[in-house]
Amino acid sequence: MRRKKKLRIYIDTSVIGGCLDDEFKEWSQKLMNEFKIGLHVPVISSITQAEISKAPEPVQNILLNMMDYDCEILLETEESIALAYKYLKEKIVSKNFEDDARHIAVATANNVDIVVSWNFKHIVHFDKIRQFNSVNIREGYKAVEIYSPREVVRYEV
Repeated sequence: MRRKKKLRIYIDTSVIGGCLDDEFKEWSQKLMNEFKIGLHVPVISSITQAEISKAPEPVQNILLNMMDYDCEILLETEESIALAYKYLKEKIVSKNFEDDARHIAVATANNVDIVVSWNFKHIVHFDKIRQFNSVNIREGYKAVEIYSPREVVRYEV
């Protein structure tokens, strides 16, 4: 019998902070539980770590706990920085929201299965997803799947 491959799910800062937000905590916490029981591989980046380092201590503690779930940490590379620059050049997001482009770029360059975010303005939006993927395909990457935690968690867990 073949074992099912675990999805590598890149989560941005909004998902971690969402664990303590009334609007998002149910779904963020369910996703964290799925990481905890080993259904998926949590993936973050050095960008996420830098953003969380400025967050309140309870949010920092959520990230710290995630490290116990075999969390994969991606580092930015020249390749991912160049890809993020292409997103900015295409005006998918403005320079003011460069970190959003960097999250998508590092996840794309590292071939994650899914990007998960609560950022509906700059990331989880059909138009933005199409634009990111237009650049990705043009540059030789696969299209990236982007969802909110609500769309990713298993309802029977």
